[in-house]
Amino acid sequence: ATRPECSIMQEIEEERSQCLAELMGDNQTSGCRRQWDNITCWPEAEVGEVVVRPCPKYFRFLTTFLGNVTRNCTSQGWTDVYPAPYAIACGYDSNSTPGEEQTAFYGTVKTGYTIGHTLSLIALTAAMIILCLFRKLHCTRNYIHMHLFMSFIMRAIAVFIKDVILFESGESEHCFVSSVGCKAMMVFFQYCVMANFFWLLVEGLYLHTLLVISFFSERKYFWWYILIGWGAPSVFITAWTIVRIYFFDVGCWEEVVESPFWWIIKTPILVSILVNFILFICIIRILVQKLHSPDIGHNETSQYSRLAKSTLLLIPLFGIHYIMFAFFPDNFKAEVKLVFELVVGSFQGFVVAVLYCFLNGEVQAELKRKWRRWHLERFLGSDMKYHHPSLGSNGTNFSTQISMLTKCSPKTRRCSGFQAEFSLV
Repeated sequence: ATRPECSIMQEIEEERSQCLAELMGDNQTSGCRRQWDNITCWPEAEVGEVVVRPCPKYFRFLTTFLGNVTRNCTSQGWTDVYPAPYAIACGYDSNSTPGEEQTAFYGTVKTGYTIGHTLSLIALTAAMIILCLFRKLHCTRNYIHMHLFMSFIMRAIAVFIKDVILFESGESEHCFVSSVGCKAMMVFFQYCVMANFFWLLVEGLYLHTLLVISFFSERKYFWWYILIGWGAPSVFITAWTIVRIYFFDVGCWEEVVESPFWWIIKTPILVSILVNFILFICIIRILVQKLHSPDIGHNETSQYSRLAKSTLLLIPLFGIHYIMFAFFPDNFKAEVKLVFELVVGSFQGFVVAVLYCFLNGEVQAELKRKWRRWHLERFLGSDMKYHHPSLGSNGTNFSTQISMLTKCSPKTRRCSGFQAEFSLV
């Protein structure tokens, strides 16, 4: 989100640039020339003419009062503004604090999503380590989960970097930061956001494929998933970057403006959300059919219970909550939209890590097996060395015995595709 003072400074800069551009094109006049007084652009006028201008648009950030300011064109030039100063003429009350309240709101939102992304980073990093370390958890389904986790990690890191570059300083100078590094950071941020949505789409595509197609080449499909998750966003972000460089190279590119250029990013994200929503409906329909299949001998309560659990898992996976605001205008319920997209969205990575790693039955079984083996080796090792010191050199035979004690049946360790996906809770 853009800080309030940055919005004010940006509008002032835009009006100044427009005024100076018009000044260069004006003809010489016997009266008063066009003038920029650092707040308002005054048009050229004849001697004796009274010019009335509405208060600058950016005063709407400070007050709801709609006033006017006036200047006379004399033979000596422009008179002072009256009523003066601008603050009085435009109804700004220095004792009121609407700007401070808005700044406090932005600060609260920033604190909220910082906490959310921090928790998500910790949980996702732990989940990545677990899935990488245990070889028995290596399969296509978990590989896709790991890419999804990485997209959430990159998104959180991009948010932190953006905040440091843009909002670390409390002064307004950061509002006009336009270095190459700053723009590169915004390109990286937009790529991470889009890649996150596309990997949510990949999860939906993979799960739908498991339900619809009985036998398919997971290896071949996996490379297509990689292309969709990481490749497609790079195409759209590259196009957006080129357009910004040649047609709208303003500031650090952090300002979200309603222009055709912004739809280069917005359209693919909205399409991915819409496709995921359609997949979500299709998967629910298929699950209902499977739950009512004669092969499943559960009562009606059990069927709806399993369906509810699956649905609760799919909602954070597909990002369905973004549907509520995705197709509304950017200025529609801006505060509520910020809370949902920034604060609630920041916890999504944490929820996904918990549901698809820490509550996964296979992960829990593998962690318990490793824990029992370590505990058994520690207990028996110290006990036998205490009673029989000569056994200390027979480490190979002892380790083999421990492995035999803790080894599980391979059938219980197979990394299944569809069945494991719905045995998480």
